[in-house]
Amino acid sequence: MRLAETVTFGGSGLNRAAHLRGDAAALQQALSTGCVLPVWRGKPLLCADALGWLPAGHAALAHGRSPVFLGLDEAGLAYFTQDISDWTPEAGAEAVEQGFLDQSIQRHPALNEAYGFEELRAVMVRLTARDAELAATARAVLHWHRSHAFCATCGQASDMVMAGWQRQCPGCGAQHFPRTDPVVIMLVTHGNRALMGRSPGWPEGMYSCLAGFVEPGESIEAAVRREVLEEAGVTVGPVRYLASQPWPFPASLMIGCAAEALTETITRDPAELEDALWISREDLLAAQSGERPGLMPARKGSIAHFLLTNWLADRLN
Repeated sequence: MRLAETVTFGGSGLNRAAHLRGDAAALQQALSTGCVLPVWRGKPLLCADALGWLPAGHAALAHGRSPVFLGLDEAGLAYFTQDISDWTPEAGAEAVEQGFLDQSIQRHPALNEAYGFEELRAVMVRLTARDAELAATARAVLHWHRSHAFCATCGQASDMVMAGWQRQCPGCGAQHFPRTDPVVIMLVTHGNRALMGRSPGWPEGMYSCLAGFVEPGESIEAAVRREVLEEAGVTVGPVRYLASQPWPFPASLMIGCAAEALTETITRDPAELEDALWISREDLLAAQSGERPGLMPARKGSIAHFLLTNWLADRLN
């Protein structure tokens, strides 16, 4: 798919400069002249429609853990991120992780009102490709550190090493690396219609492509066929890869595929889907234009929205 890398979080050509990760002196120098993105409980700092970069040592980073090196820009400026989740906002300013999307904004007393910690899914389409890649990388790697602080081999607390791209156990010496979970997401079509479903808890009327985790020992194509059959009872034939999207909620790689359905009858698994249906191109186009009451397409910025939009425009090749 020629437009594959234009998907949100699809990449901006960031130089991750992995050769610097083990060079403590070079990293310290880079940090002194570079910039740091604070992340609070998974929410990056924003300033208007851009990431809120701060200099190392800023008061807002006082509760920060060790910085993680993200990479270099074309001019050699170094980007870092720090988890400041130990900071506690004033009463009443805590995150409200309820419902489908956290719309709350937290403001740090060391920053002016233009700055705030916001849910990445709520702002992702406002960011440049570079900011989106940096924010997704920061959120994913910091979440991994918070959820994998102990050695999976012996249970001892592990240490962050290699500029945040590795953890090492001081007890047994085991090395651990950031994980990414592969997920297939399928644009399943049958003639002029696409198969779409909705999960419990989604906003009323929202439908999206079916998706599921790839299991150990399973190919991408096999995962597509298994997931569609399990969730909707539809048999799938030919499968082809289209595009991928890092999805740091918390640590997935969405593998977008096109799949041709061999059967039409839907037998929904109620444990997986609240509803599933075939939607025509005309109805989907009307829904994306806001002219189809009761039908809300996938969120802008998601690979599902990207695949469906390109299918409507006949740009999947």
